[in-house]
Amino acid sequence: MYGLLPARWQRRNPPVTSVGRLDKETTGLLLLTDRGEIVHRLTSPRHKVPKVYRATLDRELPPGTEDIFASGRFMLPGDKKPCAPAALRSIGERVAELVITEGRYRQVRRMFAGLGCEVLALHRARFGDLELGDLGPGQWIELPVNYFDRQ
Repeated sequence: MYGLLPARWQRRNPPVTSVGRLDKETTGLLLLTDRGEIVHRLTSPRHKVPKVYRATLDRELPPGTEDIFASGRFMLPGDKKPCAPAALRSIGERVAELVITEGRYRQVRRMFAGLGCEVLALHRARFGDLELGDLGPGQWIELPVNYFDRQ
């Protein structure tokens, strides 16, 4: 992925890194920076930065899913600690928006799978205060160098 960046970004020291990750089946907003303090501020669970995902599911959500995810007691298979409370809302037939403040390995997919739903498509629409808006796949914008200093 980094080989697709403009040459001047590939030569950065410290090197450019991603803020969080998207798996190869997930689309949406991805932030890149060479500032380690920004990566930490946006990815540390301690800072509770919201990430908004839109998931298309293979079936309707079971009744009470919103309460289950919001409880702060939902356990992912194989984990020893429950997920932090997450906000879920249905936005269409078999389409839901999930707001999480953690970033565990394939967390959104695993949360829905824990309720018997397969995620057919997953899209990160927002990361903190940044919204993808109408940027399409492969499009990008450069934020002002002091953008996160104002936050």
